[in-house]
Amino acid sequence: MEKMPFQPDVDVEPIVSTVPIVEGRPAIAAWRYGLPELAGSKVTLRELRRSDAPALFAALTSQEVSRFISPPPTTVDGFERFIAWARQQRDAGQYVCFAVVPKNGDHAIGLFQIRALDPDFGVGEWGFAIASEFWGTGAFVDGAKLALDFAFTAIGLHRLEARSATVNGRGNGALRKIGATRECLLRRSFLRNGEYFDQVLWTMLAEDWLGAKAIWGSPIIH
Repeated sequence: MEKMPFQPDVDVEPIVSTVPIVEGRPAIAAWRYGLPELAGSKVTLRELRRSDAPALFAALTSQEVSRFISPPPTTVDGFERFIAWARQQRDAGQYVCFAVVPKNGDHAIGLFQIRALDPDFGVGEWGFAIASEFWGTGAFVDGAKLALDFAFTAIGLHRLEARSATVNGRGNGALRKIGATRECLLRRSFLRNGEYFDQVLWTMLAEDWLGAKAIWGSPIIH
């Protein structure tokens, strides 16, 4: 997602969910107590750790990576605050953020994040960022499969949205590659460095994922 919900200047304190509680909702989902580890053929998705901050700072603050996303934290301490915020938001049931780790590695090279767009987390928005040296290696597609399966299976989404600047050819190509549908154009909807950009709204429905999953197969969850 290009408009990242994290606000780096806001103190990280225990929070109360801003998503209203709906009567009759099922018991709190297990992922709210801690994210599972999702293993693909090239990458693993796992819970963020405070120790990921230096690696994420190195991976996500380059001009290539940060050009079409909301400005990432500018310091390692800023990433530590983001990680603490992400875990609090997960506890509240509003947001999940996975670290992307290369197969047989330990250092985070990127993120997949999903946030609620409605009270039941039936509609969500997702986004991703991966270190430029891993572009074209299959890391994105492998991680996207894991993130999508988690979104539609564990969270129970029926619709997942993504926004990408029209001039972000790599981002739009990645979303097209994993089977997202280009739904509409959002004119001048993204502000970056004082300039407004048009965005494409990409969507995927639960039934779209079920069809893709039948071809790709299921991920491994630890």
